[in-house]
Amino acid sequence: MKKWVVRFASPLVFNIVVLLVVGWLTPARVGWAALWAGIVLTALVIWIKPLVEKWFRSMAAKSANQRTKAGEKLVEFLLAFAVAFLVWIVTVVFTGVSIGGGIFGAFWGWVIPPVILLIGWAIYGAIDDKVETHAGTLLDKATGSKAAGTDAAAPPIPCPEASAARRELNDGLTDEQRRMLDELGKG
Repeated sequence: MKKWVVRFASPLVFNIVVLLVVGWLTPARVGWAALWAGIVLTALVIWIKPLVEKWFRSMAAKSANQRTKAGEKLVEFLLAFAVAFLVWIVTVVFTGVSIGGGIFGAFWGWVIPPVILLIGWAIYGAIDDKVETHAGTLLDKATGSKAAGTDAAAPPIPCPEASAARRELNDGLTDEQRRMLDELGKG
């Protein structure tokens, strides 16, 4: 249960901040609706967004062999934008968020917020493990409980890549460079 509370609460706070940024930078009016919109947006991001992304990706995979690398990147961006756009539409429909008036305001109120959502999702994706760990620690402190069997207490499992990276940090040489120098010294 704690895991789901943390997995919902940490993106909720982040999504509320992103919605406030959307309200500040675009004609969309968020205001106090940011709380309810944050709950709806978080639920959409956790449960609906992965399903829609999977569906869109399966449709795009049918023609992936016909695209160049640049075309594939463009399709990936357009898929991500389409998902963000759908999430934004549902958020606006089911919450008190309103889109700005006039033709210009309405257009930018529908186009810019999905881009801001994409940027917010990218930032959250880069920091989500740290945020969820910190939120879990705060929840443990607030409830007065200890985390049972936390992953941080377990020693990391050594892998060849990690040990090679550690050796490279020590002397600046890769394993292959080190082996070539050893062969030169023997010859």
